[in-house]
Amino acid sequence: MGETKGGWKLWAVLALPPLFWAGNFIVARASRGEWPPVALSFGRWSIALIALLPFAWPWLRRDWPLYRRYFGRILLLTLPGVAAFNSLVYWGLQTSTATNGMLLNSTIPLLIMALGALFWGQRLGLWAILGLIVSTLGVAVVILQGSWERAAALDFARGDLIIFAAMVAWALYTMGLKTFPAEVNRIGLLAVQIALALPILAPFLVWEISSGRVPVWTPASIGALVYIGIVPSVLAYLFYTKAVEMAGPARAGQFIHLLPVYGAILSAAFLHEPLHLYHAAGFGLILGGIVLAGRGK
Repeated sequence: MGETKGGWKLWAVLALPPLFWAGNFIVARASRGEWPPVALSFGRWSIALIALLPFAWPWLRRDWPLYRRYFGRILLLTLPGVAAFNSLVYWGLQTSTATNGMLLNSTIPLLIMALGALFWGQRLGLWAILGLIVSTLGVAVVILQGSWERAAALDFARGDLIIFAAMVAWALYTMGLKTFPAEVNRIGLLAVQIALALPILAPFLVWEISSGRVPVWTPASIGALVYIGIVPSVLAYLFYTKAVEMAGPARAGQFIHLLPVYGAILSAAFLHEPLHLYHAAGFGLILGGIVLAGRGK
C-alpha cells in the first residue's frame, strides 16, 4: 500500500486501536475498587456480544456449519483468548499499575515467537534467540522494578506475574488463531467465542460474588463498564481488522507498539502513576528484543 493511500483515515485506523486498548488498562485500573476482576470480564463480554451482533450476524448465519465442524478448536481458542486473558489482566491490575501492565503487553510478539518454537515447531534463528533473551531481561526489569535486592530475594510483584500470565494466554490464542481455517470469518468467530466464554466465566463469577466481592454500581462504574464493553472490545477489533485490510498485517502490527506510549501518557494524566527509570529501561529492552528478533526475518 502506498503511504498516502487512505490519507487521514488510514492513520486513524492504524493509530486508534492501540489507544482504545490502552484505555482498557487505564479504566480497569481506575475502577478496581468498584469492579472485581471476573465481574468486569463477564460484564465486558456481555456488552461486547450485544454490540458485536449487528456486525457478526451475516457471518454467523453463513458460517454456522463451520462452527459445528470446528467446535472443539473454537472452544480451545476461547479458553485462553477470551475467558482467561482479560480476567487475568483485570485480576493483576488490582495490585499492579496500568503502566506495568501495558509494558508487559509489549512482550506478546516475542512470546508468540517462543511458543511457536516450543509447540508449533517453528525454527528460531540466532537473532530471534538473542531478541528473546533481551526482551526477557526487559520483563524482569519491569517485574522486579529495577531492584537487584528484589531479584536476589526472588521478590516478584504478584500483580505483574498475573498480567504476564495473561500475555502468555494471549500468545497461545494468537498462535491458535493463526492456524485456524481462514474460511471462517473472524468477526463471526469472535461473537461465537464470546458466547462460549460467558458460561465458562459464570461459575467464577458466582464464586467471586459468594466470597463477598460484588460490583459497586455508580454512574462512574457503569460508564467504565460500557467503555470497556464497547471501545476496546468491539471498536478496536473492527478498526484493527480494517487497518490490516488497508495497510497489511505487518504495518498494522507495528502500530501496536504505540500502546505503552499511549499508556504512559494516560497513566500519568489520569491515574497519577509515576514513571520510573526502570519503566524506560524495561520498555527499551523489550522493544530492542523485538527489533533484534525482526532482523532474522
